[in-house]
Amino acid sequence: MRKLILICAIAIVYTSCSKEPAIVDTDLDSGTFFDQSVYQPEKYLVSVARPNPTALEAQKPVVIAIHGYGASTFEWDEFRTWAGARTDFSISQVLLGGHGRDYQTFKAASWKDWRQPIVNEYEALERQGYTNISFAGSSTGCTLILEMLADGYFEGHIKPKHVFLVDPIVVPGDKSLSLVGALGPILGYTTVDNTKAEEKYYYHYRPYETLKELRSVINVVRKELEDGVKLPAGCSLTVFKSEKDNVADPVSAVMIYKGVRTSAGGRIDVNMVASSLHVYTRLSGRDIAGSAKDLENQRTTFTNMAAALVRVK
Repeated sequence: MRKLILICAIAIVYTSCSKEPAIVDTDLDSGTFFDQSVYQPEKYLVSVARPNPTALEAQKPVVIAIHGYGASTFEWDEFRTWAGARTDFSISQVLLGGHGRDYQTFKAASWKDWRQPIVNEYEALERQGYTNISFAGSSTGCTLILEMLADGYFEGHIKPKHVFLVDPIVVPGDKSLSLVGALGPILGYTTVDNTKAEEKYYYHYRPYETLKELRSVINVVRKELEDGVKLPAGCSLTVFKSEKDNVADPVSAVMIYKGVRTSAGGRIDVNMVASSLHVYTRLSGRDIAGSAKDLENQRTTFTNMAAALVRVK
C-alpha cells in the first residue's frame, strides 16, 4: 500500500513535466563530447593498437577494463596512468555499447548492446592470437562480466585468466530501482548530480529505458548467482568492495561469494575496502580531492591486480 501511495504521489507531481531533458552542450548527453575511444580506438584497445602481436606479445597478459552504467572509458583512465610505461601487461579499455556518445544513443541501447563491445574485443584478441586475457570491471561492468561467466560464453572460447570486480552491483543501493517499471513512463528520466569535471564523462540524465535494462541484467545475474556459477578452468575471481556504497549494496559481495565457485569447487576472494566511494578506484573528477586513505585504497588495488596478472602459475 505504501509503495502504491508513493507511486501515485510522484505521478501527480511529474505528470505535467517534460519527459525529454533539456540537455546543454557541456554534458556528455549532448553529443558534444564523444568518448575519445570512438575517435582514437588505438589508444584504448589492444586489438587495434597491436593487431599482429609477436609470439612473445601474444603470451603477455591483456586485461579488458569495463566501466559502469552511465560512465565511459574515463572510469579506468587512472589504472592506465598508474601502469605508466609498464610492458609486462596491457590494458584494453572497452566502451560499452550505447555509451560515450549522446542521450538518444544511450536511451536506445539494451543491456545486451552494452555487453557487445566486450565480446567484440575479447574475440578480436582471441583471433589475433592473444592467449592471456583477463577482465577488470567496475559497477555494472562487473554485472556484465558475471553474466558472461554464468551463461557459458567461455565454453567456446579461450578461458580468461583472472576476473577483477570493483564495486560490483548485484543488489542496488538505491531500492527505488525496483519501481522503475511503474514510475519510468511517467518520469521519463532521472538526473545525477555530477561535478563539472564529470559532466563530459558521465551521463547527467538517465533515461528510464536504460534503468529498466539495468534492473533486467541485475535480476538475471542475481538469479544466476542463486543457481550457482562455476568459473572456467584456470580462472580466478577477486571482488574488491567498498564497505559503504550507496550505489551497489555491499550485500552484492556476499551474493557473489556465495554464488561463484572455481572450476575445482573452491571459494573466490573477496576484499572489503574501508571506503564510502562507489568505484573507489576512480578518484579523478570528484568534488573533493581523494584522501590519503582513498589514494592508498586505489594504489593497493591496482598493485594487487597487476601482481595477479603477471604472476606465473
